Amino acid sequence: MERVGRAGIVLSETAEEFQSPDTFDLVCAFEVLEHMEDDRAVLTSWLRHVRPGGYVILSVPFARDPFGPWDRKAGHYRRYDRLDIVQTMESVGLRSVETIVYGFPLGRVLEVGRNAVARLHREGGTMEERTAMSGRQIQPPSWAAVPTRLLSAPFRVAQRPFLSSNLGTGIVARGSA
Repeated sequence: MERVGRAGIVLSETAEEFQSPDTFDLVCAFEVLEHMEDDRAVLTSWLRHVRPGGYVILSVPFARDPFGPWDRKAGHYRRYDRLDIVQTMESVGLRSVETIVYGFPLGRVLEVGRNAVARLHREGGTMEERTAMSGRQIQPPSWAAVPTRLLSAPFRVAQRPFLSSNLGTGIVARGSA
């Protein structure tokens, strides 16, 4: 699938599917790296698509310690502390890695709920099968997008003072090639 945006071409396919020698200003992977057994090897493979001086932006689940039933059900190999994601990105050659933690306070409440739901269901399936289902579990239908956005607005504002804290449930990291 290929989309054209104002700044240029936006591709929505896996790095394995994308065989072009082209490089880009930005490569993004949101909630992907935690599903990869060898995160460094996968990140290295993505870097071949980033031009020198370009960026990689990732989001991953934050904080190693609360690895729980939902993580296992979703096919996660790991969660990341700030230092984990910075070291992972730097180990493959990314520089000037910056992070922001998001998802507090609502994300913590939702995480408790997701873990409770996951405890009720049998884990089953391979890591690949669990990963394939992870983006489809407890998702509202398409028609609920606008109401969900409106209802979550106060929580998006409430999390802003905590973006530099370690209280959230997700982390966004940016590094330059």
